Amino acid sequence: MSISPRVTATVFRVVAVIEALTWIGLLGGMYVKYLGSGSEAGVHLFGPLHGGAFVAYVVVTVAAALHLRWSLWPTLVALAASVPPVGTLVADWWLHRTGRLTPRAKEQGRATEPVA
Repeated sequence: MSISPRVTATVFRVVAVIEALTWIGLLGGMYVKYLGSGSEAGVHLFGPLHGGAFVAYVVVTVAAALHLRWSLWPTLVALAASVPPVGTLVADWWLHRTGRLTPRAKEQGRATEPVA
């Protein structure tokens, strides 16, 4: 069974958004813990969620890079984007805009040239 490039791109995009949202949640939890009421509930909730999302993003990024045949540069940019908050959203936007998340016509089973 083969996974289509479209599914790979969709999974990458979903995991990138989840990683960014959990990052924001963790930052909010840290704000409350250190500058707010001192409650650690947000950190206890979003810490493990973000850790799991981070690992999932790295794994999905490597899988997408291999499956969608990215060169080294876009792969490194996508991996580095997991470090700053919401960087995965920027990477997702850039990869989509540069066509790296769009399956090529040949890979979709379509002719690359219009049939006359």
